[in-house]
Amino acid sequence: MRAVTLGLALAGGLLLNASVQAQRVETGFIDRSVSWAGQTYRYQVYVPADYASRSAWPVTLFLHGSGERGTDGMRQTLVGLAPAIRQEPQRFPTIAVFPQARSGALWTGDQAAMALAALKQTLAEYKAADADRVYLTGLSMGGHGSWYLAYRHPEVFAAVAPICGWITRLEDPDYQVPVVPPEDGAPMPALVRKLARTPIWIFHGEMDGAVPPSGSREPAAALKAVSTQVRYTEYLGLNHNSWDATYASDEFLRWLFAQKRGKS
Repeated sequence: MRAVTLGLALAGGLLLNASVQAQRVETGFIDRSVSWAGQTYRYQVYVPADYASRSAWPVTLFLHGSGERGTDGMRQTLVGLAPAIRQEPQRFPTIAVFPQARSGALWTGDQAAMALAALKQTLAEYKAADADRVYLTGLSMGGHGSWYLAYRHPEVFAAVAPICGWITRLEDPDYQVPVVPPEDGAPMPALVRKLARTPIWIFHGEMDGAVPPSGSREPAAALKAVSTQVRYTEYLGLNHNSWDATYASDEFLRWLFAQKRGKS
């Protein structure tokens, strides 16, 4: 009897230890890498300090702007969503993924595919990640990238929040890749066909001198004409930096984290 009792105690101890080990997940901003098209890309993942307290966490994919491109794996966390998280982490109950595009590249083609690969790798790594609550947001070049990824993979995202982005070509020759490929027809009708059922909140500064507000006004008008899932905020008097105001908005965060794939 004693041997049986001891055996049960040991088995229980092993199970408890395994459970404790399973819950020991590193938190904060963590270095990660992903391979795509024969290249290795560094990215960051943010894991909330209280990760172990919940069985399901939403996941947010953030796409940075042109000034954060490179290979250091860190610069993309210096502007936009990551600083907002560092300042008030309690406002962001989400795992967040921060890929980094190569210098001179846009969030198109291989770079967009790499960002999606980093997201999928994160969903596989963190068992508490909720695949039905995956959000996409980005600023400037990343706003354009948010449209680009959402257009090609609307089934992945529960909500999308492009900030000071654009759909068609900008005048700057370095930013000539349109969101909608020419073979899909006129950009706005094609965008509506793909994204009319996706919850989207678009943001732009009224005085933006880098990306004209029309870059957001046009898709907002086209989508709002056929969808109740789309909102548009234009900040009066703001120039290009409309992201700090967006990520500081409690109303926006409540909306974002309430979205769930298949809910509408």
